[in-house]
Amino acid sequence: MSTALADPLQLLQELTAIGTALSAEKNHQRLLELILEQAERMTNADGGTLYSVTDDGRLQFEIMHTQTLGIHLGGTSGKVIPFPPLPLKDSFGLPNTKMVAAYAAISRQTVNIDDAYFNEDFDFSGTRTFDQKTGYRSKSFLTVPMTNHENEVIGVLQLINKRDPNTDFVESFPAADQKMVECLASMAAVTVTNKQLINAQRELFDAFIQLIADAIDEKSPYTAGHCRRVPVLTMMIADAAASTTVGPLAGFRMTEEDRYELSVAAWLHDCGKIATPEFVVDKATKLETIFDRMKMIDTRFEVLKRDAEIAALRSKLKALGASDDLSANGDLDACRRRFDDDREFLRRCNLGGEFLADADRERVNAIAAYRWRDESGTDVPFLTENEVYNLQIGRGTLTGEERQVINNHINVTIKMLEALPYPKHLRRVPEYAGGHHERMDGKGYPRGLTREQMSLQARMMAIADIFEALTAKDRPYKAPMPLSKALAILARMKLDHHVDPDLFDVFVHEKVYLQYAEKFLMPEQIDAFDVNALPGYQPH
Repeated sequence: MSTALADPLQLLQELTAIGTALSAEKNHQRLLELILEQAERMTNADGGTLYSVTDDGRLQFEIMHTQTLGIHLGGTSGKVIPFPPLPLKDSFGLPNTKMVAAYAAISRQTVNIDDAYFNEDFDFSGTRTFDQKTGYRSKSFLTVPMTNHENEVIGVLQLINKRDPNTDFVESFPAADQKMVECLASMAAVTVTNKQLINAQRELFDAFIQLIADAIDEKSPYTAGHCRRVPVLTMMIADAAASTTVGPLAGFRMTEEDRYELSVAAWLHDCGKIATPEFVVDKATKLETIFDRMKMIDTRFEVLKRDAEIAALRSKLKALGASDDLSANGDLDACRRRFDDDREFLRRCNLGGEFLADADRERVNAIAAYRWRDESGTDVPFLTENEVYNLQIGRGTLTGEERQVINNHINVTIKMLEALPYPKHLRRVPEYAGGHHERMDGKGYPRGLTREQMSLQARMMAIADIFEALTAKDRPYKAPMPLSKALAILARMKLDHHVDPDLFDVFVHEKVYLQYAEKFLMPEQIDAFDVNALPGYQPH
């Protein structure tokens, strides 16, 4: 289109098509570039500049074009525009009305100049300097403020040197061109504002979900960072699955919206832990409640030893003339050693582990049967029923009831997430986040879903959650696990139908584990091993 369209219907169709293109563009820089390109095309301008209004009241150069000079700066070009922003006010705080772009923004009026060299209203000294350096001749200018639906100027669109399509002669911008560009600028301003609002809302939403994740991690020093590491690992797995070209997942792909949806779910996967009591989350030993009750048992052992000494002393006193050197009493020494040994045994039991032998359970019962006098002088068993119950925990430090409290966080997570009014592109967040404790064989929780009932994304999160927990260096009940051991456990989980087999193979083949380890694990955890020796691993 060389000049104003004679046919109003054609003009309407043209602007509608441009509006559709602008609305569809998601990249902000490309959107601004598209606005300038369309304005240049509609008016057959040789070039132009697009400015945006900054928060501190200046006009920021966004894009510069000059076709005859081959200039393309800013936007998607990757080339920085070497000019400082234009102030909307001078050093005295007065409106900057000498620069045409600033004047257009301040006055909200279009400025149409036939020849800059003969214009006395505005300062074109910078334009003249540019022309002298480049041999260019800047002549006609059309400067249009971009005003949105709230009557706010968000930028300025400036076109330069309208060319006759037949002779290439530079001419003035006619009134019809001005009307078209004003219409385009208004439409573009609304589009840009809408996208800025959408981006601002997304940034607020992202900050909010990360705030929730931080709050959960802050609840416990033992899981600090878990809610931040799981999203990173989840997206590593997703990217590896989407890029693999072999195996069952070779055709899997994700759009940017798909990736964002999964990322949100990963950030919120443990949001239900907000309702989980800290004393359960932080339970570092079997006897810990508000404090570690092993301290109380230590005191009781000292009481037992004291009572043994008193009994020995009484026995000595009965035998007049006998030695009163208690240290020479073999029975007392053996008693002391037995109590000290029992105390060390209980301390070891208290730390938790992967397995508790039957013989150890019996020994706990035997120690529990000791008698001692409590603070009220009552003869009572050495260990309470609750202490015995906790010390005989077979795996970890949590009782079955406490584990249920922990596990319930996923029910709370699902309940919280399903209550939110999601836009269409985030509606699967509850399903993704709520499935990271399910198993492929249906033996997981909370819903007992099978592999076929779960999305691939939920299965990704399951692997990410498990692997992060295995390798974490801040858990109270275990030492940091090396890569070889963590992968061996994950491999056995594949064989046990706990985790998705295809995703596990991608996890290993694409070296996602190593990518994650180099970012989050301690150097001593990254040990050497043969991945092909992992049980059940199927190399591609």
